[in-house]
This record gives sequence, structure tokens and C-alpha cells, in this order.
Amino acid sequence: MSTKPNNIVAAGGKQKTNRVIAFVCLSFFVGMIGVAYAAVPLYKLFCQVTGYAGTPQRAEQVYAGKVLDKDITIRFDANANGIAWDFAPAARSVTLKIGETGLAHYKATNLASAPVTGRATFNVVPDVAGAYFNKVECFCFTDQTLQPGETMDMPVVFYVDPDIVNAPELKNIKTITLSYTMFPVEGTKPVASRPGPGKSKANTEGTLGG
Repeated sequence: MSTKPNNIVAAGGKQKTNRVIAFVCLSFFVGMIGVAYAAVPLYKLFCQVTGYAGTPQRAEQVYAGKVLDKDITIRFDANANGIAWDFAPAARSVTLKIGETGLAHYKATNLASAPVTGRATFNVVPDVAGAYFNKVECFCFTDQTLQPGETMDMPVVFYVDPDIVNAPELKNIKTITLSYTMFPVEGTKPVASRPGPGKSKANTEGTLGG
């Protein structure tokens, strides 16, 4: 009975080992891609639940508890990033009691010659105030589509949770800045746009709460 030379057997074993190593590496690479994709929505959910990175909370209804006899000023900021919109707050700020329901208005005008859909990202400053800033209604909850030349009023209903005064780093807070950045939804950005201001009328006053 013939036997394979030792060098042939060794070569076959080495090839098998290399295939196993390659399979393990490929599986690890694919797994890491999956984890990376899963991490994005998980991180977003974490921010929404905890207020991390200045992400405001979403409330199902307005606050119905005790309103504090303490004023707080909410400043409004707007930015347009890569979208042919004139996007700005109707008012730069509002002062209300902590726990009181507030109403703000943003306005957007489509400067393009075609319909454009926008999506708003948002945060508050200081970041740690995100856990106490609650939005009941907001244009940022859904994508917004504007026809050429159309202007849309975009309301925001919100309140600041009175528990904010129990946070050591926020007990003396007097100002919170609510900031939005509007982006074009992929696939809706027009090829050409009408002449018009390319920059948003963003609030440049005091982007830090104090």
C-alpha cells in the first residue's frame, strides 16, 4: 500500500489551516460591519432616551405638574447644510417659567426650482440639559417637503422639566439653546436652483447656554 510523502501531507494540512484562518478573518470582518451598522440606531436611541450629547427628549403630552417660579430663556438657532432653503427661527428667543409649555416657530423657504425634502437634526446646549428638554410636537419628527418657492411655518411645542433644578450642574441654569440643522434627504436635492441666498439666517448669538 502506497503512502503520501510527508511533505505532501504537510502541505495539505497547511492549506487547510490557511483556509480556516481566512474564513475566521472574513467572519470577523463581516461581523464587525454588522456591529457598526447596528451601533448607529442604538446610539441614536441611547441619546434620545438619556439626553446624551444634548439630544432633547420626546414627550407624549405637555407637562401637567407644578410650574416653578423661575425663568429660563430658550434661544433658537437654525442652520442649512447642503440644502437650498432659507431656514431660520421666527424669533431669536423666548423666556418662560420652568415647566411651562412653550411654542416656537421656524420658517423655511425652498429657493430651488424643484421640490426639495429636508430632514432636521437637533440638539440643545449645554449638552447635559438634553435630558430635561422635552419636545411634544416638532417638525423634526418627520421629513418636510417644500415646493419651489414655498414657505412653510414649522412649530415646536416644548417644555423644560422642573427636575432640571435638582441637577447640581444645572440648578442655576438661565439659558438653553435649541439648535436645528436642515439637510436634504438623499435623492431629492435638485440639480439646479434659483438664485438666492445660500446661507441660512442662523442665530449667531450665544450658542452656549449660560
